Amino acid sequence: MTAFKAGLIQTNVSNEMAENVAFLREQAKLARDAGADFIMTPENTGLIGANRTETLAKAQTEEEHAMLAACRASARDTGAWFLLGSIHVRVPGEEQIRNRSYLIDSSGGIVASYDKIHMFDVQLAGGESYRESSTFKPGEKAVLAETPWGVLGMTICYDLRFPYLYRELAHAGATMLAIPSSFTVPTGQAHWHTLMRARAIETGCFVFAPAQVGTHKGSNRKTYGHSIAVAPWGEVIADAGAEKAGFVIADVDMAKIEEARKMVPSLTHDRKYAAPELHKAAIAKAAE
Repeated sequence: MTAFKAGLIQTNVSNEMAENVAFLREQAKLARDAGADFIMTPENTGLIGANRTETLAKAQTEEEHAMLAACRASARDTGAWFLLGSIHVRVPGEEQIRNRSYLIDSSGGIVASYDKIHMFDVQLAGGESYRESSTFKPGEKAVLAETPWGVLGMTICYDLRFPYLYRELAHAGATMLAIPSSFTVPTGQAHWHTLMRARAIETGCFVFAPAQVGTHKGSNRKTYGHSIAVAPWGEVIADAGAEKAGFVIADVDMAKIEEARKMVPSLTHDRKYAAPELHKAAIAKAAE
């Protein structure tokens, strides 16, 4: 299949799983009714906790996770494929939890899962502070998975800022890249569209980035929105904006991948080179 419709669900999750599940189930049906063949959700689809203690307390194991079960049920009910952007998964015996994404086929089966590799540990100029590494255990492996339309490279949010990961995924066969996110407003305003377009252009892949939006009940966290789909030449083909939760449909033509990669075949031009070496200059001291 060379063409399909991607449905990107934009959520404004609270810290209560049940209401987030209800919204997901509703939007998934609406997106499928609108023609979506592949439905995708953001990072933290299950919930955004008020703090570290609550986030850890409300994490569920894979076997019991209500949001994972809901997405699998929606896949079976609608006949669509799903990318569950991420949920908080407790692994027995581990103190930290996992920020884990799932690819689910149209029968509700789990095709692949991916644990977020890069942790968002930052202090923003406006006073916002995040230290994901105190709550989440980083993943240790990149993940590719087959879909009916091509090979999907699975990543999550802050991974976006590490371009070597996406180039490696493309070299390994990815034709689509998933970057489900919960971007902050300041970093989103500064970098979101630029980085998403760059990852598509650098790899000649379609980029899909369903995102959280708005002020989140129970945590007061604010996220940027703009769930976005980008074509391999860098064109934005869908953008849900920053006003509200809902979904947006992107018409995807996989033939665009070969077109873009033929025009600029940079994936075939990698060369090995020596590590950078600092050359020191003789700098004259200021006259005393």
